Amino acid sequence: QVQLVESGGGSVQAGNSLRLSCTASGGTFSSYAMAWFRQAPGKEREFISAIRERGGTTIYADSVKGRFTISRDNAKNTVYLQMNGLKPEDTAVYYCGAGQRMILSSLRRDSAYVYWGQGTQVTVSS
Repeated sequence: QVQLVESGGGSVQAGNSLRLSCTASGGTFSSYAMAWFRQAPGKEREFISAIRERGGTTIYADSVKGRFTISRDNAKNTVYLQMNGLKPEDTAVYYCGAGQRMILSSLRRDSAYVYWGQGTQVTVSS
């Protein structure tokens, strides 16, 4: 059983930056692909970014490409999401997910991730 805990959310003005962290415990972190999703009120959970087990492959949603960067530190069992140039439409609860033995095409699907954190709120004001 893997436990995921997100942190780093907050309230910022548009154009500013935040770095989210997601720390895992209870499993072999380096054997999991990790991803960030977000969910705004009244909307479905949306894929943001994913990173393969050793960090060699990263993918992004078009809405955040060039502004957000995903990374991981397997020695610290942590995945990060650096968010720059935040916009009001980035306001949402951000979740990290962990999954194993995932093919590239499944990385964008929330159903492919087995473990989830509790989420961290990001609010961007204009």
